[in-house]
Amino acid sequence: MKKHMLFIILLLIGLVFPANSQTVQIQYNVSVPQAKYAAGVLQKSLEKKGYTIKEKQADYVIDIIVNTDDLTAESYTILPENKKIIIKGGDGRGVIYGCLSLAEDLRNGIILQNIRPRTEAPRLSFRTIKFDLPWDTYRHSHALNLHQETCRDLNYWEVFLDMMAENRFNTLTLWNLHPYPFMIRPKNFPEACPFNDEEMKKWTKLFSGIFRMARERGIDTYMVPFNIFVSPEFSRAHNVAMDNLDHEHFVKGDTSEIIKRYTRECVTQILQDYPELTGMGLTLGEGMGGMTPQERENWMQETIIKGMSLAGRRSKLIHRIPFSSTTGSLGPTSIETEQITREGIEKEGELDFIEGPVWADLKFNWSHAHSTTKLIKVHGGKLYGTYFYPEPKNYKIVWTARNEDFFCLRWGVPDFIREHINSNAHSYVGGYIIGSETYIPAKDYFTKPGIKVSWKYAFQRQWLFYKLWGRLLYNPATPDSVFKEEFIRRYDKKAGILLEASSLAGKTPLRLASSFDCGWDFTLYSEGFMALNNETSRVEYISVDRQINQPPLDTNYISVKEYVKGIESGKSIVSDKITPPILTQMLHQDCTKALDLIKKIKNSNNNDLIQEVADIKVWANMGLYFAEKLKGAVALETYRVIGGEENKQAAVKHLERALKFWDIVIGITRPIYNDMPLVHYSSQDGKNWKENVHLRFHWEKLRSEVAKDIEIAKNCRRN
Repeated sequence: MKKHMLFIILLLIGLVFPANSQTVQIQYNVSVPQAKYAAGVLQKSLEKKGYTIKEKQADYVIDIIVNTDDLTAESYTILPENKKIIIKGGDGRGVIYGCLSLAEDLRNGIILQNIRPRTEAPRLSFRTIKFDLPWDTYRHSHALNLHQETCRDLNYWEVFLDMMAENRFNTLTLWNLHPYPFMIRPKNFPEACPFNDEEMKKWTKLFSGIFRMARERGIDTYMVPFNIFVSPEFSRAHNVAMDNLDHEHFVKGDTSEIIKRYTRECVTQILQDYPELTGMGLTLGEGMGGMTPQERENWMQETIIKGMSLAGRRSKLIHRIPFSSTTGSLGPTSIETEQITREGIEKEGELDFIEGPVWADLKFNWSHAHSTTKLIKVHGGKLYGTYFYPEPKNYKIVWTARNEDFFCLRWGVPDFIREHINSNAHSYVGGYIIGSETYIPAKDYFTKPGIKVSWKYAFQRQWLFYKLWGRLLYNPATPDSVFKEEFIRRYDKKAGILLEASSLAGKTPLRLASSFDCGWDFTLYSEGFMALNNETSRVEYISVDRQINQPPLDTNYISVKEYVKGIESGKSIVSDKITPPILTQMLHQDCTKALDLIKKIKNSNNNDLIQEVADIKVWANMGLYFAEKLKGAVALETYRVIGGEENKQAAVKHLERALKFWDIVIGITRPIYNDMPLVHYSSQDGKNWKENVHLRFHWEKLRSEVAKDIEIAKNCRRN
């Protein structure tokens, strides 16, 4: 009895005086805003673990130091010395990352006396999120308009920027067709701004707040307008650009002198009015129809670059590589356009008011970087090497890794991102831009009402996506254990297996996009197994016939059509190619293993965990559906080309199995996901977007189309 009483007393003492009840003093230079932010993050983590913060005579001292002499930019060291921990950063970002690293240890249960020394430095210096603002959006869509209220709330931006800092993203780019009227009332063109003084104060408070909080977190900010656009109010006042009051982006460029002056003065004014804004971006294509590549470059020099020169301060520049070598808004690439563009960017990098290097932006595999890690194409077509050879002096290439393939389902495959970086981070590459043009990670319109979850915003659902891209862009050698520990911290020890399960199931969209040639945004939507039908200009379910005939994006893949053609001709397929049977085997193996792993997580009452597991199940079952569909496609094409009733019956059987896996996907997603609004409008140029302004997606809505594959097989005839 005495032993039991002693145990209870000791337990109560432990509850009142926890093991981590030591005191800690945090020392930093209060004049450095990044050090102040870093200390605040660290203090919160310490207090959550039971430590008490004291100003003097504490058990532990944590000294936060900016040391530019010993360390490079953004690097840090953590040096434990008895009862003192020194965190040195090569700059403000470095001390933030050092403190975040220590805070991560604390969250994972490591006490201060067990902190180990470490040093870390960035692999890439430009680690960026692309964020399309939901007003005057590039594409007109109900799905984008839904985010306006959320994105006008500074509380949202505080949480989003905290996420960026935690994941080592150091740049936020804000994209908008024509952002100026939302940021300023132009001094010489006040009629261009549609807002009254009270409304304007709210807008300026919003943008000032975003830029200030970003700077405190060591995050650069860029405004990236599209060109050439003016506000409808400006158009009406000056009778210019009257044919584009609705702001369609594939239109003729209006190069009126008054528009040039207005644009130039707007650039100057926002750089002056927002001193914490890091720089500008420029794009060549939208609203510039009818102009040659040289004319587009000249227009940029006379407006954005000239406006930057008049701002009275240095700023940074993103120069997006043009995607058209013709006078059309869409066109092929050419070596002549590369030469014109390279010459212009090199000259921009020599200007004293531009803080170099200039970031020269290219879309990796157009709008579908989540496909193959091999560079197959950029926006408009292939590259000719002009931007890389000889190696540039005044600019660095940055890859835009556009995600137009999954918005709802959680995704995370660390080895894919590591390989992407290690294969493409050449000496002339400065970094990556991660993001979408048809989705904004703000309002959560996915989760069904009534389901209690911990997150408030959409990007918080996709925490693994951002953590993997950000941390691995900073250091591709970051081990999987870092991400595994995050699963454990969020849920429990059993959840550590979810990283491997996610990695296996998450290969499904990568393999679809690698095997299915795609280009601009809506040519493929991997999450929904949908693609653009060029005949109808609509995004539709990928039928078995489309799967057969579509060539692959990755040259290592063999299409169904080519594979069967090879069988017919008796030619053997090169052994290192991924044929449909090999792809089928890969999908089946990985997705089956993913499903086996998550069987270990049972009977959870945590809705966050339930949805994490559900998304892995969805990707895995979609992979198994894809595998059966490929088998059916091969059998169907074999019947058409070679014959054999058994091939026809095999096609029917495999497509029936594919439908069963699709039904499993519906069963998983229907209880937890809404019918989701999508941007997929009915035509490429956007003129008919209003037809589908409330278009909704759910896998259940495509079931009848999936079932049609079976009828296609049953009714097929030999060629």
